[in-house]
Amino acid sequence: MRICSFQPGATEIVYALGLQDQLQGVTSKCDYPPGASNKPVIVRSIFDDDHHTSGEITRIISERINQGLGLYHTDQAALQATQPDLLLTQAICDI
Repeated sequence: MRICSFQPGATEIVYALGLQDQLQGVTSKCDYPPGASNKPVIVRSIFDDDHHTSGEITRIISERINQGLGLYHTDQAALQATQPDLLLTQAICDI
């Protein structure tokens, strides 16, 4: 089975179950267990590599939600390259 995890907690569970060799992709926030950071990154937060104040973050999130946009970018080419059988993810709660 080929697995992609879009949530750090799910990545930890994959490792706890001994399925790390089947894990084909993770988010930019998946840094634990240590081997997870060596997996291909499929999903990144719109705030990765940026420094924003609390007010800026609130404004950006509000604008994106009003525009129907998400807070994460999925690398479609990388996702397709992994040919996953299973995606581990969760819904984002309203702010």
